[in-house]
Amino acid sequence: MTDASFPASRPAGPRALPVALLACPDYAAPRLRQTVFQALEAAGPRVGAGLRVLVKPNLITAQPLACSDPEVTAAVCAWLLEQGANVEVADSPGFGRAEAVARKIGLEEALRPLKLRVRALDRPVPVRLHLPASSPASSASPEGGPRFMISRRALECDLILSVPRVKAHSQMLLTLAVKNCFGCVSGLRKALIHTREGRDPGYFADCLAALWAALPPVAALADGVRAMHVPGPSRGKPFALGLIGASPSAVALDEALCAVLGLAPDATPLGAALERRKAEGCGAAGWRAAYVLQRPEDFNARDFELPRELAHTSFHPARFVKSCVRRLWAACKP
Repeated sequence: MTDASFPASRPAGPRALPVALLACPDYAAPRLRQTVFQALEAAGPRVGAGLRVLVKPNLITAQPLACSDPEVTAAVCAWLLEQGANVEVADSPGFGRAEAVARKIGLEEALRPLKLRVRALDRPVPVRLHLPASSPASSASPEGGPRFMISRRALECDLILSVPRVKAHSQMLLTLAVKNCFGCVSGLRKALIHTREGRDPGYFADCLAALWAALPPVAALADGVRAMHVPGPSRGKPFALGLIGASPSAVALDEALCAVLGLAPDATPLGAALERRKAEGCGAAGWRAAYVLQRPEDFNARDFELPRELAHTSFHPARFVKSCVRRLWAACKP
C-alpha cells in the first residue's frame, strides 16, 4: 500500500490506522457535506495535487436505497477536488449501465455542479487472483485462484475511494467497503461469478479478498446514515443507523462497522477471508483502529437485522439476457 492511502497525521503507534465515525442523522444539507468533510479530514486518505482517485460508489441497481446516497458521493468528490485530486467516478453494476443507474437515482444531477459524470468501469483486463493456501482453490488449481476481468480504470488509478452504503447481504452477511470493490469487475461477469464462485461463501470471500489485494490502495467513506437490512443487498428495508465512517483503510473501516453492528470481524465470510490472508488493516494481522472522533459503542444498531442464514445468489436467465441486449444497444449507439 502506497503513502497515498494514509493521512498526513497518523495516530501514535506503528500499527494503528485512523477511523472516523461521526453521527449524522439525515441527509440534510449543508450538515451532510460538513460531516463528510470532517470525517475525511480526520481519517481520510492523504491526497495531493494530481493524484488520480477513482471514487467507487455502489450503483448495484436503479433503486435509491440499494445504492450509495448521491449527496454522500458528491460530498466525497468535492472534498477530493479541494485537495487537488484528479477525480473519476465510476462503477459497473451487475445489471444495467452505470450511467443509467446514476441518472435514475439522482447521482448525475448531484455531480453536475462539480463538472463530473459517472463512467463505466469498462476496458477489462484479465487478472489472476492469488488465494491463500487455506482456500479450496489453492490445492485444486496449480495456478492458484480464478481469473477475474478487472476494469483498467480501476487498475490504473493511484487510489480507490470506496463509498458503500452499509447493507446486510443475503450471500455475504454484510456488504461494506471491501465488498464494494467487486464492482471493479467489469459488466455482467459479476453475475456469473456470484453464481459460480458464490456456491461456497468462504471461497467466494477468498476471491473478494484477493480482488481487493490486486487493486491499488483502497480508502473508504461509508454511508451509514440510512442503512439497509432484512436482508439486502438490493431489496431490503431502511435502517436509521445515523453515521458516516471514514478511514484510509477499507479493511479497518469494515472492521469498525462490524463493531458498530455488534459483530466480530470474522463473523462475516469476507472478514474471515481477510483475516486468513493477514490483510493490511486487519486486527488479526496486528493492526488496530484508532478512533479519532466517536467510537462504535456510541451508535445504536441493536435492531439491525442480518440474514439468519446465507443464501446462494443466482440470476434469472431472462434478466441476464435482457441486460446483455441493453448493453449491446448502448455500445452501438453513436
